[in-house]
Amino acid sequence: MGGRLNFQEFLASEPPAQHVYVLEIQSPKPSVSISFFLLGATACLVMIFLVFFLFWKFVKPETLWKMIQFNRTSRVPDYISSDLRAVSYFDFKTLRTATKNFHPRNQLGRGGFGPVYEGELDDGRRIAVKQLSLGKSQQGESEFLSEVKMITNIQHKNLVRLVGCCSEGAQRLLVYEFMKNKSLDCIIFGENGLFLSWNARFQIILGIARGIQYLHEDAHLRIVHRDIKASNILLDDKFQPKIGDFGLARFFPEDQAYLSTTVAGTLGYTAPEYAIRGELSEKADIYSFGVLVLEIISFRKNTDHTLPSEMQYLPEYAWKLYKRSRLIDMVDPKLQTDEFVESDVLHVCHIALLCLQPYPNLRPPMSEVVSMLTCKSELSTIPVKPAFINRKALICSNVSWESLSDRPPSPSLSLSQLQGDSPLILPAENPHHLDDTSLNLSSQCER
Repeated sequence: MGGRLNFQEFLASEPPAQHVYVLEIQSPKPSVSISFFLLGATACLVMIFLVFFLFWKFVKPETLWKMIQFNRTSRVPDYISSDLRAVSYFDFKTLRTATKNFHPRNQLGRGGFGPVYEGELDDGRRIAVKQLSLGKSQQGESEFLSEVKMITNIQHKNLVRLVGCCSEGAQRLLVYEFMKNKSLDCIIFGENGLFLSWNARFQIILGIARGIQYLHEDAHLRIVHRDIKASNILLDDKFQPKIGDFGLARFFPEDQAYLSTTVAGTLGYTAPEYAIRGELSEKADIYSFGVLVLEIISFRKNTDHTLPSEMQYLPEYAWKLYKRSRLIDMVDPKLQTDEFVESDVLHVCHIALLCLQPYPNLRPPMSEVVSMLTCKSELSTIPVKPAFINRKALICSNVSWESLSDRPPSPSLSLSQLQGDSPLILPAENPHHLDDTSLNLSSQCER
């Protein structure tokens, strides 16, 4: 029977024994950590080795070098603004290789500012490289890139797309998209025997008109091309036209004309007010368009001295046929054997004559031209006789082209008297441009 333990006895009793347990944690040995590190490093090295082995096995060294070279061509120098980042910058070596050192066999044509070559990049893209002639391309780095920037900012389905450029040392090159069917003059004036139906010709005419309308009215700057001609109209694989060669283009504000002291363009397509007085406006392009339309319909050059005298100058010949109501005689004989609606062809001929009128304000704007082409209703506007430059008056005037453009025309060269019986339509077959060229016609008068 247990008794009770009072408080004094509890205090007098000894405390029970306490046991203390100490847990000792030992760290692993250093040799184990090193082993794990070496194992991980070895695994990484093996993986890297396998990646390099597979890459070397399936990717040839030549392909790797091409990738490096392509990366170089895509790199844009720091001094090019961000607006040009969409345009590739090519080094000269790359373009020289693509064109096989600018071999003559690769030459597609030659413009007023230099030859154009076909090329193929390492990635298989086909390009057209325009090499600006050193004597005529006197632009510095900033001026050249500024012009490239302006060209880059105009985008339209009927304008040739600029792929890239090269400005290295004295070299100035423009890289354009390659057009499979080359330029329109190769078909019209060439000897390949290629026939274009009326529908194909009409689509080409309409596409050119829309491209010019964009330059004149729809672009953020008013642009006058100054060199609308067959060789500057390129055709893609579907024969859709694209206007190229903006080397002579001029940009100026709306509703303002430009007075030039040097006349630029191609002989035969130049508007009379520009050729005589240097007065440049978008109406100069409209005149050139009218000449080009007649060439497409007739499939002949605007000047051909092998033909009878009354047929040698195409605008004059077209006007004479129009007055006789025989415009259909001007149509390409091969086209006449094909199926076409005569009224449609005559409708387009009528529009071309409206574009060739002597005074700029009489020529319709390109938006109106496009409207007339797409709307086949009968035209109420009657064209005025085009201005034919009188050969005798011009040669006997004892002046050069440069001096003519610096001053008002003399009385013998007024537009009212340019419509003589002895016309001098500026010959299209002359390959030289008027820019920086003094065509001194003052040697002697015709007898």
